Amino acid sequence: MKAYAQPIKQLISELGKLPGIGEKTAARLANYILRSTEDDVKKLAESIIEVKRKIKLCRICLNLTEEDICYICRDTTRDKDVICIVEDPDALAAIEECGGFRGTYHILHGALAPLDGIGPENLRLGELLQRINTGSVKELIIATNPNVHGEATALLITRMLKEKNIKLTRIATGVPMGGDLKYIDKMSISKSLEFRRGI
Repeated sequence: MKAYAQPIKQLISELGKLPGIGEKTAARLANYILRSTEDDVKKLAESIIEVKRKIKLCRICLNLTEEDICYICRDTTRDKDVICIVEDPDALAAIEECGGFRGTYHILHGALAPLDGIGPENLRLGELLQRINTGSVKELIIATNPNVHGEATALLITRMLKEKNIKLTRIATGVPMGGDLKYIDKMSISKSLEFRRGI
């Protein structure tokens, strides 16, 4: 980075703070920005500022939205008695893409990771309890990621809500469609056997 002028170094440094962007990728992005027209660069900068200014959390499910209540929570055709709990807005988007779920969501904005300093108090569990206590929730689908942090979060939620008269379910994990068993990891095979169902 020594070869770059100070403003470029600063840009590379800022771009390098983005998740998944290393120094080389940051340098490529900075060079792309330098080659872009001033108009394109202004549009990029304005869209970043606009996102920060306009996007907020839905006051019901904590999804990203421009309004007080997101489009999913406003949808009267959705089943408000079923809440799917996800870690982040990307997980919600992935479930929405499949088009099969017609309930609502609750976004935790993280998962338990004590070594990274993320405990229960850092997740949006208080808001979840408030929704359960004030609503007519019949089922909670725990759709946290099937990894150590997601499983720990699912266990925490299960323990937290075991006294409530609500059906708790967990998304199925196991062998993906089109997968070949000889290439699937042991944990996925184990989970697929554990969560097998009748046919």
